[in-house]
Amino acid sequence: MERLARQVMLILGLLSWGGSLWGAQDSTEVSSQPDRQPGEGIYQAHCAECHGPSGHGDGPRAALLAPRPGNLVSAATSTKTDEELLAIISRGVPRTAMRGWEGELSDAEQRKVLAYIRSLVHFQAPTQTPSPP
Repeated sequence: MERLARQVMLILGLLSWGGSLWGAQDSTEVSSQPDRQPGEGIYQAHCAECHGPSGHGDGPRAALLAPRPGNLVSAATSTKTDEELLAIISRGVPRTAMRGWEGELSDAEQRKVLAYIRSLVHFQAPTQTPSPP
């Protein structure tokens, strides 16, 4: 029952974020290949080394870092608001390897990275209705 409640909360949180992120675009290109998702190229160039290519916190540098990089597809990250995540992207996290990207990435690029991070979260509907408690 607790698991179902968490899933419902996550889905409601995702629905509340709406599509505002997908409209934030500019002409800045990080690579010569177009992104499959907004911000993918920026993420791969600046974030994947620690957070991993699919955001699970398992990048090549992850084992060398303490504390370990955040799992961007976890429930804890998924329930953060866009403003909270943009603040982390911009200013970093004190006493961790997560530095702020404010001076290197524009606001539009940071929003593209956030949009890409949000696209990494994939929910699957339960295959069976849970039995009552």
